[in-house]
Amino acid sequence: MKRYAYFLSFTVMVSIWYSLSESGVLSWVAPIFVFGLIPLLELIIGSVDTAPTEEKLQKRLNDPFFDYVLYLFFALQSLTFLFFVWYMTNTEIGTLTWWGHVTSMGICCGTFGINIAHELGHRVNRKEQFMAKVLLLSSLYMHFFIEHNRGHHKKVATPDDPSTARLNEPVQYFWIRSMVQTWLEAWRLEFVRLKRKGLPKFSLSNEMLQFQIIQLTMLVAVCFFFGFASMLSWILAGLIGAILLETINYIEHYGLLRKKENEYYERVEHWHSWNSNHLVGRLLLFELSRHSDHHYKSNKKYQILENSNVAPQMPTGYPGMMVLAQFYPIWIFVMNPRVKSALK
Repeated sequence: MKRYAYFLSFTVMVSIWYSLSESGVLSWVAPIFVFGLIPLLELIIGSVDTAPTEEKLQKRLNDPFFDYVLYLFFALQSLTFLFFVWYMTNTEIGTLTWWGHVTSMGICCGTFGINIAHELGHRVNRKEQFMAKVLLLSSLYMHFFIEHNRGHHKKVATPDDPSTARLNEPVQYFWIRSMVQTWLEAWRLEFVRLKRKGLPKFSLSNEMLQFQIIQLTMLVAVCFFFGFASMLSWILAGLIGAILLETINYIEHYGLLRKKENEYYERVEHWHSWNSNHLVGRLLLFELSRHSDHHYKSNKKYQILENSNVAPQMPTGYPGMMVLAQFYPIWIFVMNPRVKSALK
């Protein structure tokens, strides 16, 4: 049954669909479920440590089922997006319901759009990379494909990485800094790549320029076919999805730093990322919380990521940590002693 455990993510998708089909308070079922009930379940169930044999890991790696799960959620995310932009124009709703729907779609963008795009974006298969870009388009965050793979993974846990939160940095400040700096860094990385190939900075060979054109075209198309209200709703839902991503970035590397010797940083190790082995968050986010192993070997597929006991450990899973990060004094009280211990 372990291979089917990742279908637990369907509970989040169902809560999103339910919220999008209801009005009033019921339109907020998805946010309450994701950031209320799930963190509570994580605290109750806690961390579950398993150490599968090399033979079992190899079997999981070669099992196409785990890829099909991602493809299924790619289709569900795409259909949910299309329904959302149609529904937000063709249905009269009040302010409370409107924000409930936008927030629920934002959770969909962050959980199934950007998160699954993150997994597929690390693959070498062109079709899977294309799917990653489509998913990122649903959150208007396509530059993540460039900056994350070619920037963040090289500069993680250094002051040069926009996606590594500084010690004592509030998450709300981090959102703005990271969003702006990662977008600019993606442009810089593309300029470097094009210069290496002897191509002009601003041409259709520039993938960042392609992404801006695609996103702008999609916004215009949504506005034309579904109306301004749908376009605005999508922009805000995408922003919420991006904020969820940046909140995850915040908790994944908060305060951690790699040592620098002779102008070079030490190689990325397990202890340069926060790890969480809490079962519910692991399954809902396709093992994203085993982030230490992901950064140690970024080409590993989600189903074979392993728990790292040498990595600094989060006190709870990702959903709970994302809630905790919103309360700065409590966050500092809980996390700063752990950072100090991790940097020894």
